[in-house]
Amino acid sequence: MPESPSTLSIEEFIQEVFEENFELLIAESGHAISPQAKQVALEQVLLYWRKLRDVAESVTDTEVLLTLPAQTTPQGREFTIEGVVDIVREDEHVIMYDIKTHDADYVRENIELYKQQLNVYAHIWQELRRQPLDAMAVIATDFPSEVKSALAHLDPRALDAALERWEPIVPIEYDPAHKDRTIYAFGEIVDKIQNGEFPPPPLEVLQTPIKGGWRQERFGTRVCRNCDARFSCDSYRQYAMGNRRISERGMEYFTEDDSNQEDWRTASLDTMFSE
Repeated sequence: MPESPSTLSIEEFIQEVFEENFELLIAESGHAISPQAKQVALEQVLLYWRKLRDVAESVTDTEVLLTLPAQTTPQGREFTIEGVVDIVREDEHVIMYDIKTHDADYVRENIELYKQQLNVYAHIWQELRRQPLDAMAVIATDFPSEVKSALAHLDPRALDAALERWEPIVPIEYDPAHKDRTIYAFGEIVDKIQNGEFPPPPLEVLQTPIKGGWRQERFGTRVCRNCDARFSCDSYRQYAMGNRRISERGMEYFTEDDSNQEDWRTASLDTMFSE
């Protein structure tokens, strides 16, 4: 077990717990990630602490499971919605936080997407749990371009300045109308899954620019590049082959020469042979 934070600096304690959790995840899953990806993950945790220490120290309820059971899809199937949030109680003031691995500019530009989800959580918290709620917000942990640049150039002064300007907390307005629309949309998705309907969006959708973020990105780059099924998707194949900026990386995958895939395979093999 790691030592108490009282005998170590908080950041040393975070690194120790990070390593312990990393080893536990490897033991449970049998998979690992590359050293580069691991270092990026640790940096995100440490900078999250440096920037949001006041919030982190104020959290009174962590990983609160919210459940909305017995919902019905448009086709009559029953389903349950679950989510996990953090709660901060300061005197009589209660705030709900939802942590996202997105950048804050993207969240602000696409705020309606986040309102839908958090308003369902707010409904569960207030109406089902009968708990007070004064505010809610998204914590966007992805670094803005300034922070990424400072990290890449190992520039402590630039990093301090960039962290000072970074605003990762995005307030979300409570609007009960979002709850019904979101539950209905979830129900539609459940019906499609149960009916075996998995058509990809058309190429035109993948080529559509998405608002927000520190650089202009299309749907196919920002969303599809994070989808595990993209490599067997006709729409993504067309997008990758026709987009000059990512066509090389797209072709690398189709010949099974993707560097990220190789890092993942190597890390997992190292784990297997070290046991």
